[in-house]
Order: sequence, then structure tokens, then C-alpha cells
Amino acid sequence: MRGHSDGATLAREYLGALKSQRRLSPATLRNYAHAMQMLLGLLEKQPLESLDAAQARRFVGTLHGEGLAPRTLALTLSAWRGWYHWLARQHGFKANPLVGLRAPKAKRGLPKVLSVEAAQQLLDGDQGGGADLVRDRAMFELLYSSGLRLAELVALDVDDGRLDLRHAEVTVTGKGSKTRTVPIGAKAREAIKAWIDQRQGIAAPGEKALFVGARGRRISPAVVGARLAAWARRRGLAGRVHPHMLRHSFASHVLQSSQDLRAVQEMLGHASISTTQVYTHLDFQALAKVYDAAHPRARKK
Repeated sequence: MRGHSDGATLAREYLGALKSQRRLSPATLRNYAHAMQMLLGLLEKQPLESLDAAQARRFVGTLHGEGLAPRTLALTLSAWRGWYHWLARQHGFKANPLVGLRAPKAKRGLPKVLSVEAAQQLLDGDQGGGADLVRDRAMFELLYSSGLRLAELVALDVDDGRLDLRHAEVTVTGKGSKTRTVPIGAKAREAIKAWIDQRQGIAAPGEKALFVGARGRRISPAVVGARLAAWARRRGLAGRVHPHMLRHSFASHVLQSSQDLRAVQEMLGHASISTTQVYTHLDFQALAKVYDAAHPRARKK
């Protein structure tokens, strides 16, 4: 049976194989070396072959309890899994005890949203400007008005029946090829009409995209993000504003007003209502701030 010292030798051998065969960066190799050192430390004097799935699960719990972040744990498990896969092929180990073992899920952070006032500051104001600014306003109004994903926005075409300004609705195909129809607000409709009037002189011949860039072809997601960030800076908003923040803001603001979680789920195109429920926490945070500021027993002396 191989002991702890053999484990250190096998670790060096595996690192050498990674370096020569996969050409990993020095930083990645250091991460692999650190992960293997942790495993050898947890095993103490046990041979590598003795590790089973139950003990590996306990090791993960130990590291998690010591404060190792879920993402770091996932990378560590990946390194261990790769090592045992190599040990099985190169040194005849019978089984890989890490197969199927997963790190604890990271806590999901709350999405960042604009306040209602910040959203108004972003979208209200000067209506003038060139065709590119008319297009930008139409894109940003639609993102906020209808809660579209960025990919859904740039995929929109003209004259395919999916954008129906007369009935104030747009039909998009989202994740999992699921199609949904969502309403378009009055401000967004006005902005889109203004853009369509300008689009004819900009779009390349035969281009079907609703929103086009400087060369007359379908605008790219990266350009939309860059234009929104610049637009927000010009209007004095602090921090980075990105397209998905407008989707988050749409959901939060509709939920605050309506309290209809199912309706927001449908408009966002979430497969599970649990995904939508994150916005109820945002709503509670807003209420908590009001409480802290107003309740006589909540104020700090």
C-alpha cells in the first residue's frame, strides 16, 4: 500500500504530467498542487487508495466548515477528481471516489437594481440627438419596459409580426427556446416608433434586425452594453449600469407595485417561480430601509 510519502511523489508526478501534456499555466499548476497538498493533509498517514466517497464527503464538509468558499471548494474537488482519474489510468487505482461529489452551492447574491428615481433619471430628459441616440433610447426603454434579456433584444427583427406596436406587445424566444409575449409601455412604443422612422436610412439592404449598428447590420450585445454604460454616465448615475440591470429593475418595480409574483414570472420567462422570488427579497430590503428610517424603536441613537 502506498503511504503519505508516496502520495507526495504521486502528486509531483501528476503535476509533471499536467505541465507537459496539458500545458497549464503556472498559476493553475499552483492551484492543483495546493489542492493535492490539502488532500494529503486531510488523509494524514492514510494511503491514497483508502479514500472512499463517504470520507471524501466528510473532507468537503471539513473544508467548508473552515471557511473555504463554495467556488474554491468546487475547484479543489475538480483537481482531486482529475488526480484520481489519472491515478486509475496510470497506477491502477480501482475507483474514483470523487465521481458525483459536488461542492456546496454558493449563496445567490441579490441582483442589483435601479431605484425608480434612478430609472427615471436614466431614461427621461433630452429627447434630441442623432440616429444612434434615438436607437439607444428605443433599446433601453424596451429593456426596462418589457424586461427583455439582452439576447432577446438584439434578436428582434422588423416586419416579422413579433413586434406589435398597435397592440403594445412583443413576442420573444428566450432560454430553452420558450416563447413568451410581454407588454410594451407607452414610452417604449414612442421611442421605438421614432427609431423605426430613422432606421430605414441606416440599415443595410436586406437587413432584418430591428436594431442595427453603425454598419447597418444587427447590433451586437457588447455594443448595447457599452452604449448603455456611456448613456448612464452622461446622466450622472453612479456605478456601472448594464442591460441585465434594466431587466432586474423592471421585475423589482413591477413586483413592488403589483405584488403579483406569478405575473412577473410569466413576463420574465422564468421556468421556476423560485427564480423570480429573489425579487421579493429586494422588495423586503426596500421596506426594511423605510422601517429603519421611520419606526421610533428602530432608529439608532
